[in-house]
Formats: sequence, C-alpha cells, structure tokens
Amino acid sequence: MKTLVIAARATLVTLVVTGILYPLVVTGLAQLLFPYRAGGSIVTVQGREVGSELIGQGFTTPPYVHSRPSASGYDAANSSGTNLSVTSKKLRDGALDAANAYRAENGLADGVEIPVDAVARSASGIDPHISPENARLQVARIAKARGVAEDRVRAIVDEYIETPWLGVIGEPRVDVLMLDLALDRTFGAPAHVTAR
Repeated sequence: MKTLVIAARATLVTLVVTGILYPLVVTGLAQLLFPYRAGGSIVTVQGREVGSELIGQGFTTPPYVHSRPSASGYDAANSSGTNLSVTSKKLRDGALDAANAYRAENGLADGVEIPVDAVARSASGIDPHISPENARLQVARIAKARGVAEDRVRAIVDEYIETPWLGVIGEPRVDVLMLDLALDRTFGAPAHVTAR
C-alpha cells in the first residue's frame, strides 16, 4: 500500500509539473517575448486575417505565385505527405504529371529543368515556402496575368528571398503568402480574381 501511495504522489506531481505548470510557463514566456510568433504568425490585411506565415495555402490563379503541391490539400488539421516510397510508380507518375502541368502553366519548354519543390509534395503538405528557382520560373506567367514587365515582378521575387539562418542553416526560400501580398501591394489585386 505504501508503494502505491508513493507511485500515486509521483504521478500527481509529475502531472501537475509537466502537464500544467511547465506548459503555462512556456506559453506565458512565449506570449511575453514573442507575441507574434506565439500567436501563430497570423498575417492581416486591412484588419482581415489572410493566413499564416507558417502554413502554406493553395494559390492557383495566374496572377499569383503558386505554392508547392500538397498531399493534404493545404489542410493544417490533416497535414501529411503522400507516404509513397521513392520506388513507387504512383509517386513517379504523379511527379511527371505535375511537371507537365507546371511546364504548360508557366509556358516552359520541355527541356527546362524544374525545381523539385515544384512537383514534389512536402512531408507536411502545408509548407509555406518554395525555392527561389521555383518562384523565378513563375515570373513570366505572373507578369503576363498582371500586365506588367517581367523585370518588375522578378525584382519583387528577389526582394522576398529569405536567406539561410546565420548564413548556413537551411536553404534560400520564398514565403508564398508574403510574396503574393507584396505583388498585390505593388500592382494591386487583380479585379477579375475573387479567390487565390
């Protein structure tokens, strides 16, 4: 009986410390020190929430930079990858179909090399970033849809390239939501587009 009481006390103390006190302290410190990040990095435009810097969305209309493909349909509640192995015929066929669609959508010749993130789904399915190469290959389509010169769109893409942390951790990347919002701020939101 004595051992049972000790075990119950240890369980209760562990539950209170690790299940209640620790999360409250960490959440409180995060809210105090990093309120924007702790709140989900929510992006607002004119008081309206349009997304998060941390969660990808499915942009598909011509005037916008398109996100990388998603196996979850950009659903953060059900984020996941394809769970297909690299030897899977279904994965290869899907990537080939995505590459053909990407080339057609962006007016690229058959021999143009396409970045992997343009055809491969991320492990989470909600990656908010694409590679700078992927963004640059979309410039001609975006410029044509917005009726502006390609070099103006390319300059905005280059401005929104995020560099690796401390110059070595991670890869150069572009946050699709932030870039699309910058395009709207610079050139105006296309009137004929009701949803991105």
